[in-house]
Amino acid sequence: MNELSDFGRSLTYPSIVTLWFAILVRLPGAIRSPRQRGLWLAVATAATAMTLNSPVGVRLTTAACGPDLHISLARNMFGVLSAGAVLYFVVSTTGSRRLRRTLCVAVAVTMTVLPVLDATSASHGEHGIPPAFGDPIFSLPYWLILMTTHLAANVACVYVCWRYGARAHTRSLRVSLHLFGLGTALVGVYWLALLLRLASGTRWPMSVMPLVMNLHGFLRAAAILVSSVLVVGRTLADAVTTWRLWPLWHDLVDAAPHVALAKNRSRLLDVLWPSVPHRLLLYRKMIETCDAILVLSDYVAAEMLNRARRQVAASRIPAAKSDAAVLAYVMREARRAKLAGLPRRQPTDGVVRFDNVDLEGEKAFLLETARAYASAPVPRAFKRGPLSVRCRTRRTGAKGYY
Repeated sequence: MNELSDFGRSLTYPSIVTLWFAILVRLPGAIRSPRQRGLWLAVATAATAMTLNSPVGVRLTTAACGPDLHISLARNMFGVLSAGAVLYFVVSTTGSRRLRRTLCVAVAVTMTVLPVLDATSASHGEHGIPPAFGDPIFSLPYWLILMTTHLAANVACVYVCWRYGARAHTRSLRVSLHLFGLGTALVGVYWLALLLRLASGTRWPMSVMPLVMNLHGFLRAAAILVSSVLVVGRTLADAVTTWRLWPLWHDLVDAAPHVALAKNRSRLLDVLWPSVPHRLLLYRKMIETCDAILVLSDYVAAEMLNRARRQVAASRIPAAKSDAAVLAYVMREARRAKLAGLPRRQPTDGVVRFDNVDLEGEKAFLLETARAYASAPVPRAFKRGPLSVRCRTRRTGAKGYY
């Protein structure tokens, strides 16, 4: 048990730092979105209470104000405020404005009653959570109100998080609610152990309580960081996709520059310092690539298409990738024809075919085309398969196969 207790205490500062990092990261979102404020406020007040109750927090407040019992009372008041913020998050999710006002009044009454009980109790020194060893100190009503307030808030929050988390329409919201509910459940275990300590003198759970509280800090930080982590992940994925698509886009737009919506920039600059958000940049490059394919398809002769199909028949690449390989071959040849100033060809049957395709399918196909286009020599990398090239042009409103 001593090793577990020491391990739990070693997580005190990492959990507090992680909480404050998450709070600062999510602050802009909490300012913009009223729906995020309840969750953010619950985590922020919990971080404040944990900071004040940490060894460094205790030393700093004692050095600034002296070993006054009012300092420890203030720490407990922040804990009550944290419980109230948790309840506010629950009420803002399920309740009305009137219920929120009632909650604010109840929290205010609780934060008034506790100092009154403290002032009217027998003379005592600095007080905090009842110690693991020795007798619990001073006013029993004080501790009962404090603990039941936390337990009521935790039970309500866990119920709401798990109930609404199971119904969430997005994975990020579901994960966030479940993480916050799990972290809140650990806080409930913490206060339940303290209540048992106060009521029956049970001591054994107290050794694991530092670990429980610090795990709660990590879980609550993770709960509000879920959306940020997903945004970062999507941004990185879009940047990688843009990097991989760039050579194909660059060569085709070079042959059909009028399809570009903005001035051409370097590959590295496009990825590291995009002129628009990465998702919009990728979307734009996909559109421009498809439009360039439409333009260059006018330079695909029938014999070029047949030659591509023969190369496909002789190749060993998977059949699922054959369409992209054929398109890469004919686009390379069509680009050369256009840059050489050759005239347009008569429309060739089988080069353009219209059908529906989703955005993710289009992205995957263009990436495979870019890979085939960059391979050398391209004509040797084909396998049998019909020329059914998936692409969509949103600029003209057309969806189709090229």
